[in-house]
Amino acid sequence: MEFYPVFLNLQGKKCLVVGGGRVAERKVRALVRCGAHVYVVSPVLTAGLQEMLDHGQIIYRRGFYQTADLDGVFLVISATDNEEVNNVVAVDCAGRNILVNVVDDPPRCNFFVPSVVHRGALQLAISTGGKSPHLAKTLRQSLEKEFGPQFAEFVDFLGNVRAEVLDRVTDPSRRKQILKNLTDETTLALVKQGDIEKAKERVKNVYHIHRRQP
Repeated sequence: MEFYPVFLNLQGKKCLVVGGGRVAERKVRALVRCGAHVYVVSPVLTAGLQEMLDHGQIIYRRGFYQTADLDGVFLVISATDNEEVNNVVAVDCAGRNILVNVVDDPPRCNFFVPSVVHRGALQLAISTGGKSPHLAKTLRQSLEKEFGPQFAEFVDFLGNVRAEVLDRVTDPSRRKQILKNLTDETTLALVKQGDIEKAKERVKNVYHIHRRQP
Protein backbone atom coordinates (compact mmCIF):
# COMPACT_ATOMS: atom_id res chain seq x y z
CA MET A 1 0.00 0.00 0.00
CA GLU A 2 1.26 3.46 -0.89
CA PHE A 3 0.90 6.30 1.62
CA TYR A 4 -0.05 9.84 0.69
CA PRO A 5 2.66 12.31 1.79
CA VAL A 6 1.29 15.36 3.59
CA PHE A 7 2.37 18.11 6.00
CA LEU A 8 -0.12 18.75 8.82
CA ASN A 9 -0.94 22.10 10.39
CA LEU A 10 -0.99 21.24 14.11
CA GLN A 11 -1.14 24.81 15.37
CA GLY A 12 -3.49 24.81 18.35
CA LYS A 13 -4.47 21.17 17.83
CA LYS A 14 -4.69 18.85 20.85
CA CYS A 15 -2.22 16.00 20.40
CA LEU A 16 -1.79 13.09 22.79
CA VAL A 17 1.48 11.31 23.50
CA VAL A 18 1.17 8.09 25.49
CA GLY A 19 4.46 7.39 27.25
CA GLY A 20 7.02 9.40 29.15
CA GLY A 21 10.38 7.97 28.09
CA ARG A 22 13.12 9.24 25.79
CA VAL A 23 11.29 8.33 22.58
CA ALA A 24 8.15 10.02 23.84
CA GLU A 25 10.19 13.11 24.69
CA ARG A 26 11.49 13.37 21.12
CA LYS A 27 7.95 13.11 19.78
CA VAL A 28 6.67 15.70 22.25
CA ARG A 29 9.38 18.19 21.34
CA ALA A 30 8.59 17.84 17.64
CA LEU A 31 4.88 18.42 18.27
CA VAL A 32 5.53 21.45 20.48
CA ARG A 33 7.74 22.97 17.75
CA CYS A 34 4.73 22.76 15.43
CA GLY A 35 2.52 24.68 17.83
CA ALA A 36 0.44 21.71 19.00
CA HIS A 37 -1.19 21.59 22.43
CA VAL A 38 0.50 18.46 23.73
CA TYR A 39 -1.11 16.24 26.36
CA VAL A 40 1.12 13.52 27.87
CA VAL A 41 -0.12 10.47 29.75
CA SER A 42 2.41 8.31 31.59
CA PRO A 43 3.22 7.03 35.09
CA VAL A 44 6.63 8.76 34.87
CA LEU A 45 8.39 11.48 32.88
CA THR A 46 11.95 11.99 31.72
CA ALA A 47 13.80 14.95 33.19
CA GLY A 48 13.36 16.72 29.86
CA LEU A 49 9.59 16.26 29.84
CA GLN A 50 9.39 17.34 33.47
CA GLU A 51 11.23 20.52 32.53
CA MET A 52 8.77 21.15 29.69
CA LEU A 53 5.90 20.63 32.13
CA ASP A 54 7.47 23.06 34.61
CA HIS A 55 7.65 25.67 31.83
CA GLY A 56 4.02 25.15 30.86
CA GLN A 57 4.84 23.69 27.44
CA ILE A 58 2.80 20.51 27.93
CA ILE A 59 -0.17 19.19 29.89
CA TYR A 60 0.43 16.04 31.91
CA ARG A 61 -1.72 13.39 33.55
CA ARG A 62 0.19 10.99 35.74
CA GLY A 63 -1.11 7.47 35.26
CA PHE A 64 -1.89 4.89 32.62
CA TYR A 65 -3.73 5.44 29.35
CA GLN A 66 -7.53 5.54 29.44
CA THR A 67 -9.95 5.79 26.52
CA ALA A 68 -11.17 9.14 27.88
CA ASP A 69 -7.72 10.56 27.12
CA LEU A 70 -8.78 10.66 23.46
CA ASP A 71 -11.54 13.21 24.03
CA GLY A 72 -10.98 16.17 21.71
CA VAL A 73 -7.70 14.78 20.39
CA PHE A 74 -6.64 15.31 16.76
CA LEU A 75 -3.54 13.10 16.67
CA VAL A 76 -2.00 10.41 18.89
CA ILE A 77 1.49 8.99 19.25
CA SER A 78 1.87 5.90 21.41
CA ALA A 79 5.47 5.59 22.54
CA THR A 80 5.39 3.02 25.32
CA ASP A 81 7.30 -0.26 25.61
CA ASN A 82 4.06 -2.05 26.51
CA GLU A 83 2.62 -3.86 23.48
CA GLU A 84 -0.76 -4.32 25.14
CA VAL A 85 -1.12 -0.60 25.85
CA ASN A 86 0.00 0.30 22.33
CA ASN A 87 -2.56 -2.09 20.87
CA VAL A 88 -5.40 -0.64 22.97
CA VAL A 89 -4.44 2.89 21.91
CA ALA A 90 -4.39 1.88 18.24
CA VAL A 91 -7.76 0.12 18.43
CA ASP A 92 -9.38 3.00 20.31
CA CYS A 93 -8.07 5.53 17.78
CA ALA A 94 -9.28 3.43 14.86
CA GLY A 95 -12.75 3.36 16.41
CA ARG A 96 -12.78 7.16 16.58
CA ASN A 97 -11.06 7.85 13.24
CA ILE A 98 -8.15 9.54 15.01
CA LEU A 99 -4.70 9.72 13.46
CA VAL A 100 -2.42 7.36 15.38
CA ASN A 101 1.24 6.39 15.21
CA VAL A 102 2.51 3.52 17.34
CA VAL A 103 6.28 3.87 17.44
CA ASP A 104 8.12 1.00 15.70
CA ASP A 105 4.87 -0.85 14.97
CA PRO A 106 3.80 -0.05 11.37
CA PRO A 107 0.74 -2.38 11.23
CA ARG A 108 -0.89 -0.41 14.05
CA CYS A 109 -0.27 2.99 12.45
CA ASN A 110 -2.49 4.93 10.08
CA PHE A 111 0.29 7.48 9.53
CA PHE A 112 4.08 7.47 9.74
CA VAL A 113 6.38 10.19 11.02
CA PRO A 114 9.09 10.71 8.40
CA SER A 115 12.76 11.33 9.03
CA VAL A 116 13.12 15.07 8.48
CA VAL A 117 15.86 17.55 7.63
CA HIS A 118 14.92 20.94 9.13
CA ARG A 119 16.35 24.04 7.51
CA GLY A 120 14.05 26.79 8.68
CA ALA A 121 10.98 26.81 6.44
CA LEU A 122 12.58 24.11 4.30
CA GLN A 123 11.72 20.59 5.39
CA LEU A 124 12.96 17.51 3.54
CA ALA A 125 11.01 14.45 4.64
CA ILE A 126 12.03 10.84 3.98
CA SER A 127 9.88 7.79 4.60
CA THR A 128 10.18 4.11 3.76
CA GLY A 129 6.62 3.41 4.84
CA GLY A 130 7.89 1.75 7.99
CA LYS A 131 9.94 -0.81 6.03
CA SER A 132 13.39 0.51 6.97
CA PRO A 133 13.62 3.37 9.48
CA HIS A 134 17.40 2.95 9.48
CA LEU A 135 17.58 3.65 5.74
CA ALA A 136 15.43 6.75 6.22
CA LYS A 137 17.82 7.91 8.95
CA THR A 138 20.86 7.27 6.74
CA LEU A 139 19.33 9.24 3.87
CA ARG A 140 18.45 12.07 6.25
CA GLN A 141 22.03 12.28 7.46
CA SER A 142 23.22 12.43 3.86
CA LEU A 143 20.78 15.22 3.01
CA GLU A 144 21.81 17.16 6.13
CA LYS A 145 25.32 17.35 4.68
CA GLU A 146 24.10 18.32 1.21
CA PHE A 147 21.60 20.93 2.38
CA GLY A 148 23.39 22.83 5.13
CA PRO A 149 22.01 25.36 7.64
CA GLN A 150 22.51 28.17 5.09
CA PHE A 151 19.40 26.97 3.26
CA ALA A 152 17.23 28.38 6.06
CA GLU A 153 18.41 31.91 5.24
CA PHE A 154 18.12 31.35 1.49
CA VAL A 155 14.56 30.03 1.70
CA ASP A 156 13.51 33.06 3.76
CA PHE A 157 15.10 35.29 1.12
CA LEU A 158 13.18 33.50 -1.65
CA GLY A 159 9.99 33.98 0.33
CA ASN A 160 10.58 37.74 0.44
CA VAL A 161 11.33 37.87 -3.29
CA ARG A 162 8.21 35.85 -4.06
CA ALA A 163 6.09 38.23 -1.99
CA GLU A 164 7.53 41.18 -3.95
CA VAL A 165 6.82 39.47 -7.27
CA LEU A 166 3.24 38.75 -6.28
CA ASP A 167 2.80 42.37 -5.17
CA ARG A 168 4.44 44.14 -8.12
CA VAL A 169 3.90 41.89 -11.13
CA THR A 170 0.23 41.97 -12.06
CA ASP A 171 0.31 39.87 -15.22
CA PRO A 172 -0.27 36.20 -14.18
CA SER A 173 1.78 34.64 -16.99
CA ARG A 174 4.72 37.01 -16.43
CA ARG A 175 4.54 36.40 -12.69
CA LYS A 176 4.58 32.63 -13.20
CA GLN A 177 7.57 32.87 -15.54
CA ILE A 178 9.57 35.00 -13.11
CA LEU A 179 8.92 32.69 -10.17
CA LYS A 180 9.84 29.68 -12.28
CA ASN A 181 13.22 31.17 -13.21
CA LEU A 182 14.31 32.43 -9.80
CA THR A 183 16.28 29.30 -8.96
CA ASP A 184 18.31 26.93 -11.09
CA GLU A 185 21.12 24.41 -10.64
CA THR A 186 23.79 27.11 -10.62
CA THR A 187 22.02 29.05 -7.88
CA LEU A 188 21.51 25.91 -5.80
CA ALA A 189 25.18 25.03 -6.22
CA LEU A 190 26.16 28.44 -4.85
CA VAL A 191 23.94 27.92 -1.80
CA LYS A 192 25.35 24.44 -1.19
CA GLN A 193 28.86 25.91 -1.32
CA GLY A 194 27.81 28.46 1.30
CA ASP A 195 28.06 31.46 -1.05
CA ILE A 196 24.68 32.88 -0.04
CA GLU A 197 25.34 36.45 -1.17
CA LYS A 198 26.23 35.38 -4.71
CA ALA A 199 23.15 33.17 -4.82
CA LYS A 200 20.96 36.06 -3.67
CA GLU A 201 22.50 38.39 -6.23
CA ARG A 202 21.85 35.87 -8.97
CA VAL A 203 18.19 35.61 -7.95
CA LYS A 204 17.84 39.40 -7.90
CA ASN A 205 19.38 39.67 -11.37
CA VAL A 206 16.99 37.08 -12.78
CA TYR A 207 14.06 38.91 -11.23
CA HIS A 208 15.03 42.32 -12.61
CA ILE A 209 15.89 40.98 -16.07
CA HIS A 210 12.50 39.31 -16.43
CA ARG A 211 10.68 42.37 -15.09
CA ARG A 212 12.26 44.57 -17.77
CA GLN A 213 11.33 42.26 -20.62
CA PRO A 214 8.36 43.44 -22.73
